[in-house]
Amino acid sequence: MATHRFDFSPRGRARVLLLTFLGTICCIAVAFTVDSYSIENNSWRWGDRPLNNLVIPLILAPPFFYFLLNKLRELAIAHQELLVVSATDSLTSCLNRRAFTALVDSYLQRFADRQTNAESALLVIDVDHFKAVNDRFGHDLGDEALKIIAKTIRDEVRERDFVGRLGGEEFCVFLPGFGLASTAIVAERIRAAVNRAEFAPTGEQYTLSVSVGGVTFKRTVLYSELYRQADRWLYSAKRNGRNRVEIQQIADADRGYSPSFH
Repeated sequence: MATHRFDFSPRGRARVLLLTFLGTICCIAVAFTVDSYSIENNSWRWGDRPLNNLVIPLILAPPFFYFLLNKLRELAIAHQELLVVSATDSLTSCLNRRAFTALVDSYLQRFADRQTNAESALLVIDVDHFKAVNDRFGHDLGDEALKIIAKTIRDEVRERDFVGRLGGEEFCVFLPGFGLASTAIVAERIRAAVNRAEFAPTGEQYTLSVSVGGVTFKRTVLYSELYRQADRWLYSAKRNGRNRVEIQQIADADRGYSPSFH
């Protein structure tokens, strides 16, 4: 069943039809007004052929308004497509670095303005030994591995969470409203799902893995600080054996999550 049956947005056809109808009604009203009002006598009267005030606008107005409004709709669609292209990584369909940073910065600004105590989190995810994947299978199949990993990450988070590819084999996830425990669950789920992902470029399964570093916070903080600290825990996860998750809460060094996997 269609969920957007009546789309009155600038990109919706329903908006074109509605405004075409309203525009035609306005033209009919104007035609009757102009034809019925006498400036000389300052009075209203029926014109000689009042039916023309209905017929002529009905013939001319609908195609005029439909053509004009449909062109505006096409421009709105093209504009939206350009926005999507400019904000999306062409390989993985994740947000690109610039768009991801801008969205997180915007969220953090609203977070600071509201002075809320709600907790949120940032994860930095790096594919383990990705150079070996490219060296063994070639860059084309390496790109396929990145697509699989990107889709896996998106499948394991909510629709409203931000998923970005920062470059190369590094991804980032922003989780609004998530504390340490729930962030650890999501990060583990991502790690395990990537480990299970089907990637068999030569007919035999090749196991992919990622290391995840993350931070949670419930105070005003800059994106640069969030990324720096999450990246620090990512490198800790890599140093400690890879294919693992290490998460810490900002301003609370005694709390953290860092399981090891073998």
